[in-house]
Amino acid sequence: MSKMKIVFLETDTLGDDVDLSKFDMFGEVTKYPNTTSLQVPERIKDADIIIVNKLPMNEMTLSQADSLKLICLTATGTNIVDFNYTNSRNITVTNVKGYSTQSVIQHTFALFFYLYESLSYYDNFVKSGEYIRNDIFSHFEKKFHELYGKTWGIIGLGEIGRGVAQIAKLFGCEVIYYSTSGKNDNSDYRKVDFDTLLREADVISIHAPLNDKTLNLIDEHELKRMKKNAILLNLGRGPIVNESALAKALMDNQIAGAGLDVLTVEPMAATNPLYAIKDSTKLIITPHIAWATVEARQRVTDEVYKNIVAYLDQEERNVVKQ
Repeated sequence: MSKMKIVFLETDTLGDDVDLSKFDMFGEVTKYPNTTSLQVPERIKDADIIIVNKLPMNEMTLSQADSLKLICLTATGTNIVDFNYTNSRNITVTNVKGYSTQSVIQHTFALFFYLYESLSYYDNFVKSGEYIRNDIFSHFEKKFHELYGKTWGIIGLGEIGRGVAQIAKLFGCEVIYYSTSGKNDNSDYRKVDFDTLLREADVISIHAPLNDKTLNLIDEHELKRMKKNAILLNLGRGPIVNESALAKALMDNQIAGAGLDVLTVEPMAATNPLYAIKDSTKLIITPHIAWATVEARQRVTDEVYKNIVAYLDQEERNVVKQ
């Protein structure tokens, strides 16, 4: 195996606790914590392989990389790649799949219970000293209910959606789902149209990709169709939910709460209307961390390593063809 020049362009997106030492066996490895689009051409001009997450891969960034043979994405999505250009150069592109499934399933329920049981309120009740001054052993200011017997609606019954469905069922929920593509049929759960899901679900969790069918899928009209005690969870992509409409719905008590791990603009824009909502019993936003357990981040790098080994052995593994 001839020695390769490998460039990591965004190691900060993997975390400093992830072991990257195994890549040294391939040859000369350069690791950049962060890179801007303008810095890409200079940094990869001699690279055989680049490892990237968010930076655009197109003629502007790649044209000077005469030796480039392989682009390894540390993600499943491939929207950063101009495949017309990479195909014209015979540059192979690989991605990673399934690395964060268990992490996202776990985070879905973390967001849900934080809201459903008003945990921020009760945590503050104790830490503020109010519980010390309480006249009885318990406290019932913020009412909450059993999940058992409720209806959990899922938008996007892929691998993550199915995992959430299984756990919701174990909690005693009736699980219903809406297929955004119309192609998903799963006899384990009740398939419904979108309007039925909005009307019947006590919890709606989104695990769908962003495309023409899901952009602004949840808007003002849809939020008004939901139950007033419903909780909305978005673990898919930010633009699936109209943030202005959601902010208004929360402030007007049209729904009970929302838990989001994804936003339309990331990092969060100061102008995001949801930033004004400081009531943590109504809204929790986490900074796109559902995927980012220690295990999942290490799994990403392990998968990229295996993709490189396969490529050098002239085997196809997670090669994206478009």
